[in-house]
Amino acid sequence: MEMSFRKLPDDQHEILVRARKGPDVRLPVQPVQPVQPVGPTMPNDLVHAVVETDLGIDDGFWGAMARGATFQGFELVTPGRHRRSGMKVLRRGGAAVMAAELSVNWAYRVWRGLSTEGRGVGRAPIDAEALARTGPRLNAAARWAALPEGGGLLWRWSSDRWASAQMSLDDGSRRCCADMNHPMPIGSPP
Repeated sequence: MEMSFRKLPDDQHEILVRARKGPDVRLPVQPVQPVQPVGPTMPNDLVHAVVETDLGIDDGFWGAMARGATFQGFELVTPGRHRRSGMKVLRRGGAAVMAAELSVNWAYRVWRGLSTEGRGVGRAPIDAEALARTGPRLNAAARWAALPEGGGLLWRWSSDRWASAQMSLDDGSRRCCADMNHPMPIGSPP
């Protein structure tokens, strides 16, 4: 499965998801997470790709998408009938998707230097060793902030993500993510 993230004006982005079990889908223009006082911002779905990969989560948000789920806000690229089969994936794996959401949110908060203590926060869903695995790739994915408008990032997801999760950046001088001749593995130096 390939997820193409394209940076748009005014801290917005869009996502195109191809080569998955279900039909191709897109998430139209979305705002990037609100600006926080610490660290760079990036699309929440990109954070999910990074953290779910590093933690070996294959039944979270992107694993469900790869199996054909279609989440709210995503639209079919080619109109057709798919919603029903996508809902079956979510009914079977909804609890795992929610568990992944908690793990991703925790890793992102720690990486950003945001509070992980206080009322309503709860216990850490992942341990320090797992957190240490997420930092380097989140640092690499933070290159999103430096992309110009029109630039893009392509993330490749497969069942063997440790070997194949790759990120490619496009500086906007070509169509988004069109050049896949030189994929750059997440975690390589900036």
